[in-house]
Amino acid sequence: MKGGVRKFGAADRRLLPEGRLAGPMPWVIAIMMFLTVLAAAAGLGLGTAARTLDAGIGTRITVQIVEANPDRREAEAEAALARLETLPGIVTLRRIPDAELAGLLEPWLGAGGGAEVDLPMPAMIDAELSAEAHGRIDEVRAAVAEVAPSARVDDNAQWLAPLSRLISALRWLAGGLVLLMIGATAATVVLAARAALDTHRATIEVLHLMGATDIQVARLFQRRIALDALFGGFVGLLAAAAVLLLIGDRVGKLGSELLGSAGLPAGAWAVLVALPVGGVLLAMLVARVTILRALGRFL
Repeated sequence: MKGGVRKFGAADRRLLPEGRLAGPMPWVIAIMMFLTVLAAAAGLGLGTAARTLDAGIGTRITVQIVEANPDRREAEAEAALARLETLPGIVTLRRIPDAELAGLLEPWLGAGGGAEVDLPMPAMIDAELSAEAHGRIDEVRAAVAEVAPSARVDDNAQWLAPLSRLISALRWLAGGLVLLMIGATAATVVLAARAALDTHRATIEVLHLMGATDIQVARLFQRRIALDALFGGFVGLLAAAAVLLLIGDRVGKLGSELLGSAGLPAGAWAVLVALPVGGVLLAMLVARVTILRALGRFL
């Protein structure tokens, strides 16, 4: 039987005569891996964006002094700033300069941010709270209101919540797409294995007459399918990586902090590179199970 195994190694190339470039399976797997990598990259990028937003904005508040009288507005701003400095859990505290506010308004109001028409701008204070202090934000609001009646305390996490829910939903969608692609890849391997068995039924019967077991025959198919999956997997990975790098370059040129936060760290790229390896292992497992079950039925 050992001599038979050596003969089967030579027959391996003829059992699935289609070359890896000619048969449809490696190209189908390449397309599946391309879509899988893109979906996984989207999920990982959105996860990075969610963490970045939460770390950068999630515990921040903005205090706006909307008093129309400039003298009273300035007095309330100074009082609110002094009051916030005495509260526990204030990590950072900054009065936003009027010039910076004008720059923020310039895209909508033109150069000068509306100063040419004497448009009153609120005094603004940016503060970052600790997680504990953010949980007591009502106390912060009450403390600011005592010294600045016209102040309005905006919780950045409140307006960030809809965006966070959208990002979470998109991450679940990306995860679902990855699972669908994995299932479609497994189904492709099953169909390819069954088609190969049907095509080479006579050859398999001869191998059995020569003393080959079902496991030995399955290994022949399993190895060729694994090579097809390896070729298709890395072709799909390279195509997806090219697309991701192109998109990353375009996003970088936009200069958007929100879009830029969805970049892929090194760990995420390691996960993407591991996907073709996982695809090969999945193809080998599915092919082995499919072939052994089929051989048990028709021989």
